[in-house]
Amino acid sequence: MQPIRLTAVLAALALTASLAGTLAGTATAANAQAPQAQPVPPGHGRSLALQAADKAADSGLDGLRHGADEELVRTAVTPWAGGLYYAAYQRTYKGLPVAGGDAVVLSDSAGKVRDIASAPAPALALSTRATVGSAAALATARAQLAGAESASTPELTVLLKGNKPVLAWHTLVVGRTAKGLPSSLDTYVDARTGTIARATDKILHAEGRGYHNGNVTIDTAASSMTDPNRSGFKCGGQNGSAYTGSSPWGNGTANDLVTACVDIMYAAQREFDMLKQWFGYNGQNGQGGMVPARAGLSEVNAYYDGTKTTYGRNQNRTMQLTGIDVVAHEYGHEIFDRTPGGSGSSNENGGMNESTGDIFGALTEHFANNPNDTPDYTVGEKLDFLGDNKPIRYMYNPSLAGDPNCYPQLNSGTEVHAAAGPQNHWFYLLAEGSNPGGGKPASPICSGGPSSVTGIGVQKAGKIFMGALLMKTSSWNHLAARKATLSSAKNTYGSAECNAVKAAWNAIGVPAQSGETDCGGTTTPDFSLALNPASGSVQPGASVTATVNTTTTGGSAQTVQLSASGAPSGVTVSFSPSSVTSGGSSTMTVQAAAGAADGTYPITVTGTGSATHNVTYQLTVGTTTPPPTGCDDTEYTYQGELADGQAEAQPDGSYYYSATSGTHVGCLRGPAGTDFDLYLQKWNGSGWVDVAVGGTSGADEDTRYNGTAGYYRYVVHAYSGSGAYTLGLSAP
Repeated sequence: MQPIRLTAVLAALALTASLAGTLAGTATAANAQAPQAQPVPPGHGRSLALQAADKAADSGLDGLRHGADEELVRTAVTPWAGGLYYAAYQRTYKGLPVAGGDAVVLSDSAGKVRDIASAPAPALALSTRATVGSAAALATARAQLAGAESASTPELTVLLKGNKPVLAWHTLVVGRTAKGLPSSLDTYVDARTGTIARATDKILHAEGRGYHNGNVTIDTAASSMTDPNRSGFKCGGQNGSAYTGSSPWGNGTANDLVTACVDIMYAAQREFDMLKQWFGYNGQNGQGGMVPARAGLSEVNAYYDGTKTTYGRNQNRTMQLTGIDVVAHEYGHEIFDRTPGGSGSSNENGGMNESTGDIFGALTEHFANNPNDTPDYTVGEKLDFLGDNKPIRYMYNPSLAGDPNCYPQLNSGTEVHAAAGPQNHWFYLLAEGSNPGGGKPASPICSGGPSSVTGIGVQKAGKIFMGALLMKTSSWNHLAARKATLSSAKNTYGSAECNAVKAAWNAIGVPAQSGETDCGGTTTPDFSLALNPASGSVQPGASVTATVNTTTTGGSAQTVQLSASGAPSGVTVSFSPSSVTSGGSSTMTVQAAAGAADGTYPITVTGTGSATHNVTYQLTVGTTTPPPTGCDDTEYTYQGELADGQAEAQPDGSYYYSATSGTHVGCLRGPAGTDFDLYLQKWNGSGWVDVAVGGTSGADEDTRYNGTAGYYRYVVHAYSGSGAYTLGLSAP
């Protein structure tokens, strides 16, 4: 390797404490166990959490199952309270994105998987050859709107429709419907028939109220209504440009549009601050910003379309729809849209999206605590939308507006704003309780629920709800929300808050779910499984090994019995030992007989203890070149497989601790005709630093480093070419 290339490799790897974001799957020890890691290096918790999440995804733990042509690709990481991390994954099939089958893994800084949420996905097997071109698909998609203004470039995608895979072109079309309504149509065109496979409008219209928040402080640039602190956020008219001028902005009148932007920016910025200060969440889009806003729509409407929020006027044309709860409601849709799973497509999902807007409207009112709009749990109470001076929705008792209070009252035909009722009702009960007193309204309990519910406060309720949204998948519904909020409450706070969440769901008729979090004061015994690696290749008449790692995720360590199923004829699987105490590991040996048929086969590895968990090992028989040899003189040996450009850490995707000074020896043997490189790195207290590099232009590398005690790891990088490798190492 040339020096300039070494610099490029280091820049590309960016191997810091968050290494897991760039690493491929882990490899497996071919002989003795690695030097054991000592206490976690300071600041290394994020890496351990993501490593655990990635191993779970790579191993297909429980609901994370995926076939040989599928991958779960990590798309987002959100840090949470108590050293927790939410990692979101999108499914791909033969390199194409899959709409559906997404997942979230919650893990902690000790490297334990706390929870998993996944949208259902069948085993995928379909051709990825489109018979309908992208241009024809785009024309079909644009024709769904009477006036299409713009459309994104179609992307070939696998759509899970009714749990069946459909090859489709995916595009977002923006424009107007035949009735003149604004539309942002998320469209899938069948790539074989050319018909519409699915079309979902991302615009969610919300009735609102317009009023002024009084003299307030907002963040703007010196000469335009552009927020200098929150990326992407600005406010202006319908042409999309920010209003220009200087402070003080607006004239305080009801229909002045600059004044409307003052109200919009005030509410949106307070919501942003609430998310950060109360929940530790980085703004409406999770990345320090939010979409821009437009005032002056000449309609009785306010909406979010995925790229902006837009605000109109009230029915009587007396004010703009820019109140705190209206603005925070619309940006609540952005929060729902930008958290894992997106906006979804079902009617129930749409109702929960509307409820999310109402919940964030109430949260923002409580955070802002503005005397011109005192905090409450009603929507549109100052708009007089129906001409009777009443709110359009009552979170504490949705039936007052004719909406369902209880989950069993919902059906597929419930209008989406009305369908917000049950979750709104749940949130009020969780935050305030059924009889809060202090001038706050009582809230009814549905048939079969507890006699009463005691609230835990709006801030705690909001943080639990926000944590649950980070476990959201594309199949989000009330049953999934119950499981996610129980997990969020138990992991963020404890058993008391978890029991309050459970009581509130029981009070609106959402039943208990299999596998939901136990709210007991003691932790339910449980464990997780991971494979190292999750796939392997073997020639007929030979064997391959992998390490089955177990982790205690709840309660005391327990005995886990290991077994395997699904091996093809001529292949046997054994474990040594056949049972382990959770926290320990076992070597899985896969033996292929001389007559074993070539092919790729999924083998299910099952761990049975207080619960049963499964992971999937993808076995390839007879079609690949075995790992090279030549590192026999080193103390420990590892084998792995990398695609061109990938990198992975050793030992086993982690690091080791050397208690004394001495020489560290590394020996890498890569596949013939490739360029594989080897880095020895040492933890310096805040990141990994290269201390020895093998960077020639060949497949084989050797390193020696005389170092002091500390934390070390090797990184193998496939600079050019793909294939199996062997790494040998010796440590003091």
